[in-house]
Amino acid sequence: MSVPTYDLFIEPLLRYLAANEDGVSAKLAHEQAADALGLSEEDKQILLPSGAQPIYKNRAGWAHDRLKRAGLSSSPRRGFWKITPEGIAFIKDHPESFSAALSEKLAMGFIGISLKPSSTEEEAEQITFATQTSALASPDDRLGQAITELREAAESELLELLANVSPAYFETIVLDLLHRMGYGASRADLQRVGGSGDGGIDGVISLDRLGLEKVYVQAKRWQSNVGRPELQAFYGALAGQKAKKGVFITTSGFTAQATDFAKSVEGIVLIDGIRLASLMIECELGVTSRTVKIPKIDGDYFDEETA
Repeated sequence: MSVPTYDLFIEPLLRYLAANEDGVSAKLAHEQAADALGLSEEDKQILLPSGAQPIYKNRAGWAHDRLKRAGLSSSPRRGFWKITPEGIAFIKDHPESFSAALSEKLAMGFIGISLKPSSTEEEAEQITFATQTSALASPDDRLGQAITELREAAESELLELLANVSPAYFETIVLDLLHRMGYGASRADLQRVGGSGDGGIDGVISLDRLGLEKVYVQAKRWQSNVGRPELQAFYGALAGQKAKKGVFITTSGFTAQATDFAKSVEGIVLIDGIRLASLMIECELGVTSRTVKIPKIDGDYFDEETA
């Protein structure tokens, strides 16, 4: 048999997680979902066209992405999946096999839901239905939608990974990123100074070799949004260093009050978790990209009048 589409992985995956409320490894969830769908060992050997991963694992991963966006499952840590209270309630409300319409809703109805809190308290999560993936969409439209989904999934995974690194290593990652973005003549021009008594400063960037101009960095590996008090403390630390430029980076977001404070003073740039993940992808820090060749006809070649 061929490997089913990822929407068909959603129900067996959710029911398996419901039967193991304490959570399971992603690897074990992949196997159990495949077994529930009746995949043979030969089916499990079929790889993606890129050869990077077995198809069944890729589709189980996308099924779990949809469950997370629907609020029915979570990834407390790297490679570990756990059903949410909402997921448990959902299974109790749907004891019978999922209808095709329900599976489609879970697969397509929550694509626009963010997997992380928005950057301000006022921004509400909105459900965006995936009209682009309809049969009426052009291949270019579908390609664009696929690229967007892949990028969002990579951003989500990056934030999950960042949430589990140590605070000290997170500070190192932040400095590596800023160097990739062009700050400092060499990596040695970016120094981590975080620790007890750091005065609210986690890193210092020398913009010139003599160290006459510097940018100070604060890195917060937080789950909750950063508030105005933290920004005020950072601003005070900058004043103590007689600094004019500072970058505050967090894995979460900033409250509206914090954002307003940053706008009211000069020299502070805020980078929330979503932008941080996006910058890591753009700079290929902890991320690799693959090239996909898309054929396009060269009309000039077939123009006999100009040949």
